[in-house]
Amino acid sequence: VQLQASGGGLVLAGDSLRVSCTASGSTLSRYAMGWFRQPPGQERQFVATISRNGRSTYYADSVKGRFTISRDNSRNTVYLQMNNLKPEDTAVYYCAARYAADSFNVYYADTSYNDWGQGTLVTVSS
Repeated sequence: VQLQASGGGLVLAGDSLRVSCTASGSTLSRYAMGWFRQPPGQERQFVATISRNGRSTYYADSVKGRFTISRDNSRNTVYLQMNNLKPEDTAVYYCAARYAADSFNVYYADTSYNDWGQGTLVTVSS
């Protein structure tokens, strides 16, 4: 599956932003999805994951309560709603897909994913 992330930009601390990931080449409903990020000069980090059916989600502690992952399988799109953004959220955000036989499992390890989007830059200014 090919993934295209979009929606990044420059915002102020405390603002909200939603990034999207649109899939092509396959039906997104067959995949568990994840969002990861790579801050400047740092390793890639897990952010959030959602199961195939959207009923299971899991978040990194650093974003829990501020970020929400969701999906619209009819649009082949996964979203990451980011609220109360902080300067430390500045990063390139990547979406990733894992073909999953089950509908409910989530995956937080980047090695669990086979397909990656190109990333979208989110910059949070103080």
